[in-house]
Amino acid sequence: MPRKQVEKESVLVLGGARSGKSAYALQRAQGWEGRLIYVATAEGKDEEMKTRIAHHRVQRRSRRWLTIEEPIDVVWQLKELADGIGAVVLDCVTLWVSNALLNGQRDALENQVAELIEEIPLFPFHFLAISNEVGLGLVPDTPLGREYRDLLGSVNQQLAQACKEVLFMTAGLPMKVKG
Repeated sequence: MPRKQVEKESVLVLGGARSGKSAYALQRAQGWEGRLIYVATAEGKDEEMKTRIAHHRVQRRSRRWLTIEEPIDVVWQLKELADGIGAVVLDCVTLWVSNALLNGQRDALENQVAELIEEIPLFPFHFLAISNEVGLGLVPDTPLGREYRDLLGSVNQQLAQACKEVLFMTAGLPMKVKG
């Protein structure tokens, strides 16, 4: 039986590193009713990253948040969420793309992104995706760097089309781009 479209917010929050993207998305989600889900794509592969992840979990998210750590199979996790979820924050698309590319799963990622684009209007929860805007800097000097920049740029464009609202964060301030 096909799912009916529901009126939930879908927001893409773009910006540079440390621009306030995550803090903005978490604060905005706190205002919605229901359980809050944080889908984390970061992996603690070294001590500094493990410390960073632990800090974010304790300092930035209240007990209302359930954290799901998933570096690659993000869409499957989103589709498995039960009713009663108020909002989901996907943090972040930047690392999701990087994880897939470095694990040789570019085609699988592109399929997941296409599926995510179809699912966004059907989600029974508010959805916020966080991603870095990497197209403002220098052209990367390696083929892998250029492939990553191009792939992330494409994914960001697709998400921007699918989401009802797009914000660009700079110095902790949101600038409305769409919606």
